[in-house]
Amino acid sequence: MTIDGTVETGFEDVRKVFAANFDEYGDVGAAVTVYRDGRPVVDLWGGVADRDTGKPWARDTMTLVYSATKGVTATIAHLLAQRGLLDLDAPVARYWPEFAAAGKDAIPVRWLLSHRAGLPTLDEPVPLAQALAWDPMVRALERQRPEWEPGTAHGYHGRTFGWLVGEVIRRVAGRGVGTILAEDIAGPLDVDFHIGLPDSERSRVARLVFAPKPDLSAVSLDDIPEPMRDMVAAMLDPDSLTNRAFAVTDPADPDFNSPEVRAAEIPSSNGIGTARGLARLYAALIGPVDGTRLLTPETLADAVREQASGIDLVLRLPDRYASGFMLPTETFPLSGPNSFGHAGRGGSLALADPTRGLSFAYVTNHIVEGALDPRAPALVDAVNRAVA
Repeated sequence: MTIDGTVETGFEDVRKVFAANFDEYGDVGAAVTVYRDGRPVVDLWGGVADRDTGKPWARDTMTLVYSATKGVTATIAHLLAQRGLLDLDAPVARYWPEFAAAGKDAIPVRWLLSHRAGLPTLDEPVPLAQALAWDPMVRALERQRPEWEPGTAHGYHGRTFGWLVGEVIRRVAGRGVGTILAEDIAGPLDVDFHIGLPDSERSRVARLVFAPKPDLSAVSLDDIPEPMRDMVAAMLDPDSLTNRAFAVTDPADPDFNSPEVRAAEIPSSNGIGTARGLARLYAALIGPVDGTRLLTPETLADAVREQASGIDLVLRLPDRYASGFMLPTETFPLSGPNSFGHAGRGGSLALADPTRGLSFAYVTNHIVEGALDPRAPALVDAVNRAVA
């Protein structure tokens, strides 16, 4: 496997681990970038962008990163708050009056960001074509009654997060998430990332390859580690909150290789970009990059303050959330106790550690289902060793 790119002295082990992900864990195409103190110290890529054609992964190859998109969407919300346009502790209904229906009038914006609003599901899934058009999904969320009393618990809003936070952003700024990203972040900061892929960029996007899903029905719950039994049991129940939370469209699992899905704005799930772009964005959250910093220290401190922790009602595992960002836990430590970021289905991960001036992003087109994917954690461990 040919690995291209650059690694600064002291970070050579990251290259070795990146290569090992192909040899030992079956990576197809991938990239990893690390910034330290506002400058890139690791920038690597390798493999193939399209396994059917053999097209190699190039320096500018982009891929879809699923829920790692949420960290970018959250960044936009915090940027609007920093500009005085959005109060995260104000009721959503101040900006989006129709949201108040069905007992939702007191829910603050921050509870949307921290998965505390009780709105991970829809009573009636929205046909995919309508969901991609935006407004029908917004209307459905306006009608929806919360699954639990908002603010009393948290549960991952895996799909609805994007439309909920995205509609608040649209009401406040008069522009969609993808437009703000392009005009206010990606363009000025040279961040190669999109929510709503322009037709002009299609040729640079890797084709996703899906590893076989594990057959959970063939496994006895007694053979599953105790902390994961509730999650597996919920996944096996078609009527569980877990399964309903990921079935808000019909069909429930869109084809993320399709041009229509890539071109739409799904601010929870369909961000497309490079590892370099994500790492650069996270670097600009914690310090200046080429003279530009996205969030002030005060805004960042508010953005990464813990808002929810404990057993997630949707994922049925312990986790922690700030306002739109994942926080480290014992089982998913990110890069250390002060780090924050967001993982994506199938393996992608983007994060920052302000204490050490680090930002990191790993993206892949080999989508591996499961809670214990070793690829990104192994790379983070190698980075941690390099800066220890």
